Amino acid sequence: MNNMTKGNPLKLILTFALPLLMGNLLQQFYNLADTAIVGRFLGPEALAAVGSTSSVQFLILGFCLGSCTGFCIPVAQKYGADDHVHMRRLIYHSMLLTGCIALFFTASCALLCPKILAILSIPDNIWSNTYIYLLIIFLGIPFTLLYNLAAGILRAIGDSRTPFIFLAISTILNIVLDLVCIIVLGLGCAGAALATITSQAVSGILCILVILRKYPILHIQKNERLFDWHLIRTLLLMGAPMGLQFSVTAIGSMVLQSSINSLGSIYASAFTAGVRINAFAMCPLDAIATGVSTFCSQNFGAGKSERIYQGYRIGIVAAASYGVLIGLFLIFLGRTACLLFLSPEETVILDAAAMFLRWNGYFFPILGLLNVSRITVQGLGFSGRAILSGAMEMVARIFVSFVLIPRSGFTGVCYANPVAWVAADLYIVPTCLYILHKVSAMLAPKTEPGKASLSLNKTA
Repeated sequence: MNNMTKGNPLKLILTFALPLLMGNLLQQFYNLADTAIVGRFLGPEALAAVGSTSSVQFLILGFCLGSCTGFCIPVAQKYGADDHVHMRRLIYHSMLLTGCIALFFTASCALLCPKILAILSIPDNIWSNTYIYLLIIFLGIPFTLLYNLAAGILRAIGDSRTPFIFLAISTILNIVLDLVCIIVLGLGCAGAALATITSQAVSGILCILVILRKYPILHIQKNERLFDWHLIRTLLLMGAPMGLQFSVTAIGSMVLQSSINSLGSIYASAFTAGVRINAFAMCPLDAIATGVSTFCSQNFGAGKSERIYQGYRIGIVAAASYGVLIGLFLIFLGRTACLLFLSPEETVILDAAAMFLRWNGYFFPILGLLNVSRITVQGLGFSGRAILSGAMEMVARIFVSFVLIPRSGFTGVCYANPVAWVAADLYIVPTCLYILHKVSAMLAPKTEPGKASLSLNKTA
């Protein structure tokens, strides 16, 4: 456990973020492994099939994972306030809500899978591979939620190391299963999906075992399992807006993906390769932002406003600095990185993917500012405000899809992320500064900050 209400803020955030960064990198690494193995052994059409549903996965899984992240924010706040009984009751109700979410989305998405592919305008030549891949991913939603809730609870109490260790194990397992299912068993795109969900299941189960054996503070007692609508409401007011924020953002990505798919499998393959590299490059930004969020959540629970300001400032400087460095990499070496998935002979696809990464690279410092500001707002309990930043991204991507892509083709696709990031920043940065001021004023009158009873329902 890591109490972030005392000690050097920079050291605490970096110590927390490092295992999280490694875990994010590993998670993206096995996504890269999926893509590389599929692209190399099954060809560009299979690569397009795996990547052409990334937006709808973001839409559905984003809501699920965003909700789990939101459920863990009040857990971190209560841990910071040393209110362990209330913390465990929140964990219990988080488990109930996560189970309901898993059941609903697994059943509905599996049944609606063909209609989803129709909405995405999946080309006929990759339809069957896309369907089986997406169906298996949907059936694995419970395993995805299991890991993310368990890992989120551990991070809420300051343990980012354990989720990283088990993610490392599952990454190795995923690569081995990829090779076995695709090359040895000849399962094609279905094999890639089976490898992914199996690995997620293993990492989730391992996190649960550690909670049971290592952290008695998280063990829910019998008298703490009483159903409470007030706690359900608290969690929904925190989790639902975060889930919706992911989903609203994903709607724009889904419209964008449909426009890309209409350009043909060549550009769908280029976009898939570019998105995979882009996601890998975003991992440090996500780790920094999550570290800042946990730091701010715990200190909000402890009533320490000055440390909240310190954490935010540290996050902004770190994210912007990294954004400059990774932006230069994407600009000058993006095409080379795409050779992980594509052979050198696929020059048209490589050139398109390189152009996509180059435009993203120019704006990565802006993305760093967006990520830290948005997740700080969420970590302080104002998750409803973050939905509007997601809405700004959605509108921007829809604009690009209907206005720029019909006129400019794949060049228009390259403008989508930069336009969306700038639009979201115009809202979320001033909003974050306002909320930091509001929180400071809220905490100022408290005579015993560590014992302050703070409301968790600030989603307005």
